[in-house]
This record gives sequence, structure tokens and C-alpha cells, in this order.
Amino acid sequence: MEVFLNPDAWIALVTLTFLEIVLGIDNIIFISIATGKLPEESRKKATKLGMFLAMFMRIALLMGINFLIQMKEPWFTVDWSWFKAGITGQSLILLAGGLFLIYKSTNEIREKVDHKGEEEHDLGKAAAKSFQSVIIQIIMIDLVFSFDSILTAVGMTNGVQGALYIMITAVVISVFIMMQFAVPVGTFVNKNPSIQILGLSFLILIGMMLLTESAHLSNAEIFGSHVTPIPKGYLYFAITFSLFVEVLNMKSSKKK
Repeated sequence: MEVFLNPDAWIALVTLTFLEIVLGIDNIIFISIATGKLPEESRKKATKLGMFLAMFMRIALLMGINFLIQMKEPWFTVDWSWFKAGITGQSLILLAGGLFLIYKSTNEIREKVDHKGEEEHDLGKAAAKSFQSVIIQIIMIDLVFSFDSILTAVGMTNGVQGALYIMITAVVISVFIMMQFAVPVGTFVNKNPSIQILGLSFLILIGMMLLTESAHLSNAEIFGSHVTPIPKGYLYFAITFSLFVEVLNMKSSKKK
């Protein structure tokens, strides 16, 4: 295409692909947890199928980017004595996604701590049903995680000729790269219970981050103070540092 004859287009494509992969790390963590209850032979298939279908959803969202931008306008307002907000379409999606992540993660932690793995005995009975539900979960949560990547893509390619083609290409490349990492990451997570709990804890943090972003998009005020989103840099640093400490702990335990 003529679009890729422009050097600026290639710079935007490489940069955007890298950012899409970085922003997709939390998605990979969720997929690893979601597919953990499936029989081992079905996990790889569920991971790749879910991400493949989610890729088409991201492309569809890019096609309807004007609609997504319009969702920034308030649909209705809430004005209580201690809480004020203009609820937008984007904020509702992020709110639902954050609540889902917190519910899903806390429920998984409860099962693993209280039931001590008893749910694994029922895998064979509900394999088909679980497979379908896992695929739906991957697609739905990717919808929530897509907002950051899509808005980043729009900002990165603003003013670049053929921006839509660049964004779609970056999404396709990043998804195929993440497919290669998702399976080994999922295998590692499911073989190490401590990493599983750590991953679920990360998802609770990400859910809280989505709630604050939802409130921020709604220009929410609580007791007269504006709600500000949690900086992603702090969150990713905490996740990276915790993983590093846990890996050191695992190596130390193996030596003993």
C-alpha cells in the first residue's frame, strides 16, 4: 500500500505495535487465569481461539472509532450531596470491566484457598461448557482492555496518513506476537500456585485501576474532590517488582 511508503508510517507502526504488546500484558495474565480450569490439552486451543476472535473485535472497534469517541459525552448525570458525576458510555464499560475483574479474581482466590483445589476434580464433567465460557470471558475482558490500546493508537497516529491501516496492522501483529507468549506464560502460571495467587492479586489491582479510570472519565467528585486515575506506571512497576521477588523466592525454595 502507498501508506507504508511513508517513513512516518513505519515509525508509527513499530512504536504502536510495541505499545499494544505492553498494554496487552494484563490481558495475558487474565487469559492465563481464565484458561487454568480447562483440561491441559484444551488450554492452548482456548487461548489462541479467544485471542484470535478478540483481534477481530478490536478491529471492529477501530472501524467504529468515531462511535467510541462520541461515548465520551455524558449519558446522564448523578448529583448527590457527596457524589457528582456525568456518566459516559466509556465509563460504564470500564466500570463493568473493573467490577468483573474484582469479582472473578476474589472468587478464584476464595476457591483456591478454601476448596484447596477441589474444583479441579470437576473439570472432566464440565469441559465443553467451561471451554465456551472461557472463550466468552476472554473476548469480553479484551473489550475492556481494548479501550486503552485503541485510544493510544488514535493518539499515536493522529495526523498520519492512512492511520486506520496502520492501527489495524499494529493490532494484528501485536495479537499474533502475544499468542506466542500467552501459552508458555499460561503454562508457567498454572504450574506454580503462588504465581496464580499473585496473578489474581494483580487482576484485583487492575480492576481497581479500571474503577478509578471510570470515575475519572465521568469527572466524578467525591466530597468535593475529583477522582484521579491510578498511574499505570506505578501499577506495572509493582507487578514487575512482585514477580521478580516471587521468582527469587521460587529459586531459593528449589535450592533448599
